[in-house]
Amino acid sequence: MRIHILALNGVFDTGLAAVLDAFSTANTMAKMSGTSSLPFQTKVVGLRKTVTTAQGLSVPVTSATRAQTPDAVVMPAINRIMPEPLVQALASGEVREAGAVLRKWSGHGALTAAACVGTFVLAEAALLDGEEATTTWWLAPLFRQRYPRVRLDESRIIVQSNTVVTAGAALSHLDLALTLIRRASPELASLTAKYLVADARTSQTAYAIPGHLVHADPLVDKFERWARQRLTEGFSLDQAAAALATSKRTLARRMESVLGKSPLEYLQDLRIERAVHLLKTSQAGVDQIAAEVGYAEGVTLRALLRRKLGRGVREIRRSL
Repeated sequence: MRIHILALNGVFDTGLAAVLDAFSTANTMAKMSGTSSLPFQTKVVGLRKTVTTAQGLSVPVTSATRAQTPDAVVMPAINRIMPEPLVQALASGEVREAGAVLRKWSGHGALTAAACVGTFVLAEAALLDGEEATTTWWLAPLFRQRYPRVRLDESRIIVQSNTVVTAGAALSHLDLALTLIRRASPELASLTAKYLVADARTSQTAYAIPGHLVHADPLVDKFERWARQRLTEGFSLDQAAAALATSKRTLARRMESVLGKSPLEYLQDLRIERAVHLLKTSQAGVDQIAAEVGYAEGVTLRALLRRKLGRGVREIRRSL
């Protein structure tokens, strides 16, 4: 399986290395175990004669414009992790050229994959239009604003949609590489993950800092503060809109634009956040904690923890 890793100047060192090391380890494990899998032929390609990483390392690359169409192409992140510098980087000629190469390869049947900020490069190239995708959790508001045709779910670490695979923040580069290995051989992916001591993860929710996102919009910020004071109460959209001196439609629209959630869905996220904190810092039982965050029964809280975090009560308390 031929895999091109398209590295741009300023590429995130850990992301590039994680992808290369995962495929290299998989090849070693395949030989060692006799796993029936074609070797992964990885090649780092670029759009300039030399590529310099974010930490100043020089990376030898093959010309992307001259390279043959691969079976899959991986777009690692560039190290522009805050909105303003990222927007500036996306306007660069190198990103535009990358988009043209990615579209060409995709049109010839290549699987296209990206992690973290690399997902923005795919979206700039319109390769995610109409598709499901994930991205770096704290950049989700910017992503939604720039790419309204993409069906974004930043709670997930990996999203596979037709001929595109996207992954979440930073170390999700490893999850992305393991996903591509799994498409070739589930057994080899499992073995590679064990040698890399990589846990199976499905959700970014446990790592997200809700307050970071809500500050992107004043109305959403006000709703968050209002909701935190009323976690144990029943929710009324009419009451929330009235308290914030806005309309229900405006509140719902702004919540969807910034967070991709309805006001009620975000209130549930706040309840889960509070419940996890209590599970880690107190000896209270699940039923008691459920009541403190607005749920009548512990079974409801257990189900939501499993659905939203991919973890149950025991796993959360063991993570202390």
